[in-house]
Amino acid sequence: MTGSPPAAWRAALGRHIGRTLVTSLYAARSHGVENVPLSGPVIFAANHTGYLDGAVVFGLAPRPAHFLVLASTFELGVGPLLHLTGQIPLQQDRGDRTALSSALGVLQRGGAVGIFPEGGRGRGDLEKAGKGVAWLALQGHAPVVPVACLGTRATGELASSWPRLRSRLVVDFGEPISVTRANGIPGRVRLERAAEEIRVALADHVARASAHHGIELPTDVPPDLWD
Repeated sequence: MTGSPPAAWRAALGRHIGRTLVTSLYAARSHGVENVPLSGPVIFAANHTGYLDGAVVFGLAPRPAHFLVLASTFELGVGPLLHLTGQIPLQQDRGDRTALSSALGVLQRGGAVGIFPEGGRGRGDLEKAGKGVAWLALQGHAPVVPVACLGTRATGELASSWPRLRSRLVVDFGEPISVTRANGIPGRVRLERAAEEIRVALADHVARASAHHGIELPTDVPPDLWD
């Protein structure tokens, strides 16, 4: 499994660009930034409901991060910008060990990685989540910061839709999770337990943040993802 981590300066440049655009176009605010370690490896694990989630979390995070982004997105018009800002292409359909290796390299040099454990846009309630975030947390010895991204898609809107200009968007960073590294159990069991521990903590944080900020999660799967 090989994959070189993208240069750190790319994420720093991208964060500046992202923050400028997001705060110019929307009433976007971050909360809980004091919960994010400002040095050392860290993983941002966010819920996923709308097309702009990545850009919003990336731009409002208190430190630069390299996000795992579906490889197909790099084939669109935003592809050059994703490359420039050091995002990591992920071949989700077959489990991309190269992408995980690149992300692990970022953590090993003390950087930040962003990931959407749900794997795609949906209700954002973390009913299900993948194991990639747990693998990175265990292998990279990195705390996981749960992130609630709210307001990017309303019920009934398409997965590819953008929120209305100047609409209220919130990114809420929760307290870091240090996954349990129990010894004496098979690695697969350890991974499954860590993944569930992260899923539950993220689901709880998203639910609390949604209630606190008064921004409801969409109640449906986006219409253009039904099939």
